[in-house]
Amino acid sequence: MALPRSPRAVIFDMDGTLFDSEKLYAEAFASAAKAISKDVDPQFIYRTIGLPRPATLDLYERSFGHAVPADAMFAAYDAECERMMASAPVALKPGALELLGTLQAQAIPCAIATSSQTRDVERNFAGHDLLHHFAEIVAHGDYAAGKPDPEPFLVAAGRLGFAAADCLALEDSPNGVLSASAAGTMTVMIPDHHPATDEHRQLCCHVAQDLHEVERLVMETLRS
Repeated sequence: MALPRSPRAVIFDMDGTLFDSEKLYAEAFASAAKAISKDVDPQFIYRTIGLPRPATLDLYERSFGHAVPADAMFAAYDAECERMMASAPVALKPGALELLGTLQAQAIPCAIATSSQTRDVERNFAGHDLLHHFAEIVAHGDYAAGKPDPEPFLVAAGRLGFAAADCLALEDSPNGVLSASAAGTMTVMIPDHHPATDEHRQLCCHVAQDLHEVERLVMETLRS
């Protein structure tokens, strides 16, 4: 199978797509919830995958604000994330290094489009010498509307100097797929914690098992 056309650039989501960080975030939130209140669902964080922090805080307030204020809960959560990440670098997803190496060899520029803040990007990359692979980092604060709005991917494509339709977008979450597809990119989903539904499959040009499969897909397209 090949993409509809050869990508002129690739836009990566970060958490759950490039880094195996969603599991760590879930563990950190569960630990913080356990320490603060039994009334906060430790699995709540999975509902926020792909959402920017303001939307996450709003959802939390509507769900659990009566039990523990969001500022207290997320201060504990952020502290636990920092503690866990200080002990070991966040793991890369399988195939990340190989895909980035292939894209570099083919002179295909890359960008990150994430709902996370720039400091989170820097923290995740701290244990890996990979930032040189990315021409642009688009993080929370670089756009007015976050995922599932298309703006993060439109900003990333614009900064790279290409039309969104000429960019391949890689996403793991439903919100990310909605964002990338609405932007008009060639969207590939690599499901992490949320499996691909029929709706997601209709929005994507492909659903891949991992980034190794994405690398094969890109190379097959370039050869065709």
